[in-house]
Amino acid sequence: MKNKLLLFGAGKIGRSFIAQLFSCSHYEVVFVDVNKAVIDAINERKEYRVCIKDKVPSEIKVSSIRGVLADDEEAIINEIVDSQYIAVSVGQKGLEMIVPLLAKGLWSKYSSNPKACTDIIIAENLREADLFLKNKIRAEMASDYPLEKLVGFVETSIGKMVPIMPTHEVDDDPLLVYAEAYNTLILDKKAFHNPIPDVIGLAPKENMKAWVDRKLFIHNLGHAITAYFGALKHPEMTYLFEVLADLEIANKVRLAMGEAAQVLQLLYPKEFTQEQLDEHINDLIERFQNKALGDTVYRVGSDLRRKLAYDDRLVAPIRIAIDNHLPCSNMLEGFRAAFEFKANDEMGCSNSEDKKIVTEFNTKGMSHVIKKYADINPLKYSRFYR
Repeated sequence: MKNKLLLFGAGKIGRSFIAQLFSCSHYEVVFVDVNKAVIDAINERKEYRVCIKDKVPSEIKVSSIRGVLADDEEAIINEIVDSQYIAVSVGQKGLEMIVPLLAKGLWSKYSSNPKACTDIIIAENLREADLFLKNKIRAEMASDYPLEKLVGFVETSIGKMVPIMPTHEVDDDPLLVYAEAYNTLILDKKAFHNPIPDVIGLAPKENMKAWVDRKLFIHNLGHAITAYFGALKHPEMTYLFEVLADLEIANKVRLAMGEAAQVLQLLYPKEFTQEQLDEHINDLIERFQNKALGDTVYRVGSDLRRKLAYDDRLVAPIRIAIDNHLPCSNMLEGFRAAFEFKANDEMGCSNSEDKKIVTEFNTKGMSHVIKKYADINPLKYSRFYR
């Protein structure tokens, strides 16, 4: 087979990160997406630009691309049959929607070539994404399909930050995408059935669970509580770099990330050293302060239902810290600040779902909201609302 990546999802991470890495390493990238305007533009132009927002701006041209509209089932099945490597970057709801199509394509491939393996790179910020997708596909397959033998479910850690773009830029060019300079895709070395793709920027890891939790507990946690501390103390501020110019907030964010690092060392004592995690925290805070990226408090803090969930970036490390008598006061302060999050987008609009959660907090109290949204037992974890 030729060097090809079949990529479900032509969104920001798909275009700025996954497709860009593979295209720059001489792979053809075939996008599958529901957005007809984007797919039409891909097929017409055969290339697009990734604008790197950094102290020294740059631009990457992504070429050798084509697209297939998501409702063209026959064409997509044929692409699956012809692909060693598939990537998915569609979000959890999107994953559930594409599972039947993936299953049909994998079955068709098995029928024509019963020994051909397929690796699915799961470019989602989702804990245990490999098990989630594997179980969904298994439920769609006939019992005699050798799923474990033929399909590699490759978990990743998506560390690249992609900000909201100005509306006029999107209107002018539906393929243009902004991104930071960070360009490393951490993925599960042991999950591949085919040889690991020869792609610059891939960083295969032996203990992938540790690296997924590093992303969630340090990067995602630090990012979110920066927004929550900022919105609470400086509601007039729009950007993350403005918030972090407040040294009191920057210090609290750093301390909270340090508490999360202690949780990581407890869970994975052989994977990370204190020096490595401190260096990672310093690098992240510098990246959060990137003015050129223009990342907003609203974008980083929004979607409270997901970000306050039991197994997500805030509640999971705090639970583990409490259970193991580790310090977590700064993480807890960030968690509580989330329930007062009132930032608006560039049009002055708030997230209606977030607004509902904040209203519930104000009218029914912390015990009610942590039980409802974080699925936490207030009696067992009383420290969440003290």
